[in-house]
Amino acid sequence: MRSRRKLRFRLIVSFALFGFGLSALFAVAALYVRAKVENQLITASLQGDVDQAVDKVIAHPGQPASSELIDAWMWSDRTIYKAPLAWQNLATGVYDRHDTDQHGRPRHYKLAVRRKDGIIGFIRYDISREDLGKRQLITSLIGAVIIFSLLSLGIGLWLSRRVLKPVTELARRLRDFRKAGKAEPLAPHFADDEVGELAHALDEYSARLTAMVEHDREFNSDVSHELRTPLAVIASTTELLLGSPGLTDKLSERLKRIERASRQATELIEALLLLSRAERRGPTRGETTEVGKVAADVIESQRPQLRGKPLTIELEVAAPVSVNAPASVLSVALTNLIGNAIKYTLEGSVRIVVGEGRIEVIDTGPGIKPEDAERLFQRGVRGEGVGGSGAGLGLAIVRRLCELYGWDVSMRPRTDTNGAIATIVFD
Repeated sequence: MRSRRKLRFRLIVSFALFGFGLSALFAVAALYVRAKVENQLITASLQGDVDQAVDKVIAHPGQPASSELIDAWMWSDRTIYKAPLAWQNLATGVYDRHDTDQHGRPRHYKLAVRRKDGIIGFIRYDISREDLGKRQLITSLIGAVIIFSLLSLGIGLWLSRRVLKPVTELARRLRDFRKAGKAEPLAPHFADDEVGELAHALDEYSARLTAMVEHDREFNSDVSHELRTPLAVIASTTELLLGSPGLTDKLSERLKRIERASRQATELIEALLLLSRAERRGPTRGETTEVGKVAADVIESQRPQLRGKPLTIELEVAAPVSVNAPASVLSVALTNLIGNAIKYTLEGSVRIVVGEGRIEVIDTGPGIKPEDAERLFQRGVRGEGVGGSGAGLGLAIVRRLCELYGWDVSMRPRTDTNGAIATIVFD
């Protein structure tokens, strides 16, 4: 997952980590170089000194052994027993040893040994002071790392405030525009740099998007408004024809179907107009609609879709439910849900249950996959195995209408048998 940390926070952390890493690397390198150089110098000095002392004893047997370093001993093969037991079998070389001094304090020293012509020389070099110096160096380096890390953090805070000031200002203005719902030009508030170019691009994009959305809304409003007249003519003509004497039952039924289709088209136009206007100004409330009554009207308007299929449609009103929304909005939503249930179900039943602040459309059709339940509400997505020339927009319109009025619409497969359940929760 991508990080959602603020840009300034990431910049500060980057400076702090960079300073800490650089300081720590410097400290480790300093310790390594010091230890390596110190060990090489001590080893070379001790070995050279013990070689010099042995050579002097060999050249002048009568003179006592001497060393430029402290604590030097010379024994022969016969007197080596006088040396400390731990030294007696040591070969030529330099050894790192630990013991205690005469006062019982721990002591760390280097011991150089040289065996030549029956003479064994020992030189002891106390490096306890070197250990103390190393500890002091480590403490100083740790302090330097902490100081440099804090300095890097402070520099990061200061630089982030300076460097990110235009970006922060741009983000603040965008947040204010989102809250206000009205965009204002951004470019005049920024310099002619990368942030200014970004602000200018956002202004151009906002202008194009606003013009496009406004054009689409005006087009939808104009088309919906112009369609009202021919639909009104169709409705009035159908009403006059239904009142004519001598109509056959078959012709009367066809006229009623035309009347229902005209009414559905009018309701759809009203819902789309309301949706277009409400998305700009918020939903219009105040009209109360009885859910059960609208469901009954929708069921009657959808009965011609049965087309002789062995399918029953039942309406069960467990408790009356009223919503604060126009009847046209609810009618469009239920028409899509009930119409889909009838279209998908080849036999069995479609049951509509109203109660407990919701309405459910339960069918015995082929059902849906759980992973497809949410995807069906996307534009252009249709259920599997659906024929016809539908564009897959019905459920997308239902989702937009429900979101506008704070309703929750969902679909899920039935668990007891085949089929699906579409639900609108109004509370």
